Amino acid sequence: MRFRNLLLASAVVLVPGAAGAQPLFAQNPSHLRGVYIAAGAGLNWLQESDLTSQGGLRSALGAAGVGQTGTADFDLGWVGVISLGYAFGNGIRVEIEGNYRENSINGISGFNGIAAPRNQGGDVSSYGVMANVFYDFDLGWNFGGFAIVPYLGAGAGYAVQNWDNVRINAPTTGRSVTIDGDNGNFAWQVIAGAAFPIASVPGLAFTAEGRYFATLSDDVDATFVSTTGVATRQAGSVEVDNGNWSLMVGLRYTFGVAPPPPVVAPAPAAAPAPARTFLVFFDWNRADLTERARQIIGDAATNAQRGGVSRIEVSGHADRSGTPQYNQRLSERRANAVAAELERRGIPRSAITIQGFGESRPLVPTADGVREPQNRRVEIVLR
Repeated sequence: MRFRNLLLASAVVLVPGAAGAQPLFAQNPSHLRGVYIAAGAGLNWLQESDLTSQGGLRSALGAAGVGQTGTADFDLGWVGVISLGYAFGNGIRVEIEGNYRENSINGISGFNGIAAPRNQGGDVSSYGVMANVFYDFDLGWNFGGFAIVPYLGAGAGYAVQNWDNVRINAPTTGRSVTIDGDNGNFAWQVIAGAAFPIASVPGLAFTAEGRYFATLSDDVDATFVSTTGVATRQAGSVEVDNGNWSLMVGLRYTFGVAPPPPVVAPAPAAAPAPARTFLVFFDWNRADLTERARQIIGDAATNAQRGGVSRIEVSGHADRSGTPQYNQRLSERRANAVAAELERRGIPRSAITIQGFGESRPLVPTADGVREPQNRRVEIVLR
């Protein structure tokens, strides 16, 4: 595998940062800050691998009239990873990962000269340790109450690929090529995925992601057996490739994530204070204030000045001992007399509403012409 492919793949990871995307957790870092553990598993597609014989094995194959190269392809396999990381609360995460992959041989082509029918089989596995860095994006994705946090990542490390009895042989001639050994080399990967936070368990998230994982090409032990004439066995090596596409699901748990604050219902609006009413009574056919009347008006002014009063209503009334027209004017004079006393005691005139109702609203209903003391009054209402 060419090193330039590594550089191109790594460049893909840098593009989102250049676009100026903002991290999700800059707005609410408590959602993901601190140590976390993660695990995932899924499907692994091991790409076709070129098989190129090396050294003495290459010479032996050529001398026997057998092709010196082949290609292996693989069945769908599986992958598992587990990791320990730290989230910085600004969208960046770093972690150490352990991984394992396994695929079985589906077929081997090439090595012409190993006549059909041919038997083939074996397994290829790899395991390694990676250092990864991730970036979580704030795209505001939320569907039906489920938040979605996409992320990109890249990693580098070391991985060992093991070829376990991978073979191709011709039963009729006894010729065979067997690859059986392992190699360790530099490994790298790029990752794209999304996390789905589980609201009922703070710190826990379901994850789904795709990965491309690869190592540099390396040599693995191989043996060629030829039965042309006297059976010979030639040991050597075969150069192999290791490129994997993976789809995984998993869980990630961040320690120390505080649950969201409980939703507190807004306090009900305070009920308006009940209106307070003061009654000032007058002598028959009079609008001047008695000493008792001034005391009542003083109490009303004091209560108004303590606060909580938006307006003061002053309403004058009369009994039915005169004509309606005369009683209307009398009720207005009484109301104005009370308002003047309120103003004298510090109540601004702009806060006072003055009305006269004449004999239309008696406190005690009477017949026309009856003198009733309780109807000769002014009502002061504090609101």
